[in-house]
Amino acid sequence: MSRRCELTGKGPMTGNNVSHANNKTKRRFLPNLNDVTLQSETLGRGVKLRISAAALRSVDHRGGLDAFLAKAKDEELSSAALKVKKEIAKAQAANA
Repeated sequence: MSRRCELTGKGPMTGNNVSHANNKTKRRFLPNLNDVTLQSETLGRGVKLRISAAALRSVDHRGGLDAFLAKAKDEELSSAALKVKKEIAKAQAANA
């Protein structure tokens, strides 16, 4: 399982541990990933995703999963999230 957010594409970054003596050793900064089930109003069901805490706040701020995916760029989304985005678009087109 890769350490990458399925909605924002946020992944590990690299940097240095710096000691009191100013010695530098390489380290990784990992994103704060959580397994969550987000509810889609259009599909009427939950969708399990592994997303960062920042992405969870962004989904809440934009008004839910459907609104977030409508504005999200396809390059940033994982294959599972892209599949859900297309399902939502198809369901909204059928309802309109």
